[in-house]
Amino acid sequence: MAVGEMPLIGMLKTRMQWHQARQKLLAENVSNADTPGFKPRDLRAPAFTPAGAVAAGGVRIERTAEGHMAPQGGRGSEDPRNARRFETTPSGNAVNLEDEMLKVSQNQADYALAASLYQKSLQMLRTAVGRRG
Repeated sequence: MAVGEMPLIGMLKTRMQWHQARQKLLAENVSNADTPGFKPRDLRAPAFTPAGAVAAGGVRIERTAEGHMAPQGGRGSEDPRNARRFETTPSGNAVNLEDEMLKVSQNQADYALAASLYQKSLQMLRTAVGRRG
């Protein structure tokens, strides 16, 4: 099995590629902050299956034991940090620079984490096969 075919390595590569594409899109949102009528865009995060493949849909919550809490539906379960902002400027632009810059910095930190995990995984594999460095 090639190193790139290993599930963990493949998932980390996919995640880093997603962060790169998202950073480009967020930069476009920021650069169009003064464009009349511009609507900001974002990418949906990739979901991974237990086998390591990228899933097409979102992550499903499942009760695995009787003592676990049941998943709740509705608006109460949304993360307030991801709430949609509908603030528009007089030109009709819906870009909120503060929100976009928070997304950019979070995306950068998440990319750095994925890159670090990728590097550590490769170092661990090198150690396992008897190479150092």
